Amino acid sequence: MTEPFQFKATDVNIDKRETVYQGFFRMDKLWLSHKRFDGQDMPVFTRELFIRGDATCVLPYDPRRDEVVLLEQFRPGAMERDQSPWLLELVAGMNEPGETPEDVAQREGDEEAGLSFSVLELICNYLVSPGGTTEMIHLFCGCVSTESAGGLFGVEHEHEDIRAHIFSADEAISMIADGRINNAAAIIGLQWLQLNRQRLQQEWHESV
Repeated sequence: MTEPFQFKATDVNIDKRETVYQGFFRMDKLWLSHKRFDGQDMPVFTRELFIRGDATCVLPYDPRRDEVVLLEQFRPGAMERDQSPWLLELVAGMNEPGETPEDVAQREGDEEAGLSFSVLELICNYLVSPGGTTEMIHLFCGCVSTESAGGLFGVEHEHEDIRAHIFSADEAISMIADGRINNAAAIIGLQWLQLNRQRLQQEWHESV
């Protein structure tokens, strides 16, 4: 059997690239071809690509109180679903030029939830939807105290309106099973927490 990852970016040929929309986001149209698994070349075809920078997400966790902070805010992409378009999500923000993901985590923790992370542990980096967008998520779990957490946050000129909620880890995890949490970063972060919770309670006990 052939091993995976036999091809690289150099096996893709972009004949033409055109920016078809530039607003809050950018959309490019590509005319491209690439090598095929049968050894032939794919005929030229077109794809639209949503050009979006990387982002950082953080699950704030208090290992002493065994609680997490989740943010409730409006998301237009959920409006046409049979649910509320106000979602429960992680602390998150777009990476700006010159910032590390850790820088973004601390900035967004302060802006969106009034939190500062004493420890940040990388959970994973993942591509959001590589069939159509360039975005990569840098996902962390961050050590916080939830004792005085919660409230209303957000940057006014960015039209953010955020309510920070405190949940027990058990309740937050249960919200995945019943569908109240259905966005990828929160699901991945909470399921990772479920696997690593006991270790974090031991390792982070003195960091709160």
